[in-house]
Amino acid sequence: MLCKRLRENDPKGLVSRNSGKASNCKINKHLIDRILELIYSKYTDFGPTLAHEKLSEVHNIAVSVSTVRNIMVAHEVWIPKKVKKKRIFQHRQRRPSEGELVQLDGSDHQWFENRGSRCSLLVFIDDATGKAHLRFARSENTWDYMKALREYLEEQGRPIALYTDKHGVFRVNHKNSQAKDALTQFGRAAKELGIQIICANTPQAKGRVERVNKTLQDRLVKELRLRKISTIEEANSYLPTFIEDFNKHFSKPAKTPINAHKSIDGYDLDRIFTLKETRHLSKNLTLQYKNTIYQIKTSRSSYTLRKAHVTILEYESGKIEIEYKGEKLDFSAYHEQEHQGKEVSSKLLNEEMDKLTKKKWKPARNHPWKRQRSKVLAECV
Repeated sequence: MLCKRLRENDPKGLVSRNSGKASNCKINKHLIDRILELIYSKYTDFGPTLAHEKLSEVHNIAVSVSTVRNIMVAHEVWIPKKVKKKRIFQHRQRRPSEGELVQLDGSDHQWFENRGSRCSLLVFIDDATGKAHLRFARSENTWDYMKALREYLEEQGRPIALYTDKHGVFRVNHKNSQAKDALTQFGRAAKELGIQIICANTPQAKGRVERVNKTLQDRLVKELRLRKISTIEEANSYLPTFIEDFNKHFSKPAKTPINAHKSIDGYDLDRIFTLKETRHLSKNLTLQYKNTIYQIKTSRSSYTLRKAHVTILEYESGKIEIEYKGEKLDFSAYHEQEHQGKEVSSKLLNEEMDKLTKKKWKPARNHPWKRQRSKVLAECV
């Protein structure tokens, strides 16, 4: 056909005969006018999707959502959102020495699939070598991050810096925080150990640990399935074997043979990995901590400790110690106040809800159910 046109009309015969003609799929102008009339009169502030639903259901106009959207955009009835330009993230060279920079992140995932509850995996990745250190936890909370860091320190030593996200465990995010240089409990522990915390602005900035999370969500889940592991305790017992195999496959030699990890000798890790708060003593030598008032008992002159700054140390077990200038003070819990509402991070919300749902509810003595039961028992007697 084309050859025949070429012979008869030269190259002009190859031009499509539909050129300049309206498409068969083009919407009738009268239909466009009808749609615009309805939109202007009834659906001015509607979005394209909702306007399409009304045109279809109420007015029996059979057009697609994209057609309605294009008509509304063309006549400036609806302005689409601006598409953000994709940022370009340039690759950063690995640090030359092992222990200079350790990327840290938590991966909330269904690690045990349908065999156990959802939990988080705390992931440490050395920037120079890609060596991993892992620990399972209920959630991304301060105590579990402290446990994971302590395990890492006892195994590898102290790194120079940790590269994290802006989670509330690592950084004070409260807008009304009085001190600009305020530290979280984890940040304070890292400072006492001489470890700097650097917070990334974007997930792509710590892409090494983010990519490892994806690998672990594939490989580790399957390894746990093969071994029928369904609890955090069993998983943490298996992790040393998995980490050794994982590092053999994915770690790389550092550019320099120098190991930047430092010794932990001379550091009291039991004392460092606690919750520490500072309080003012009152004239009566009392202080308040977590809705409980503590009374200091001391042989010192009461005038020495009045208005003094004391340090409260809380261990994970719940044990409380109060110190003044490095000396432990004797105290007793004097009064417990009503529990007030507290702020909970979204990463810890599931854990808090699990605690609430596990508590068994007991009806009060004067509850209608109990009164009714007593009445029935009395009638039976």
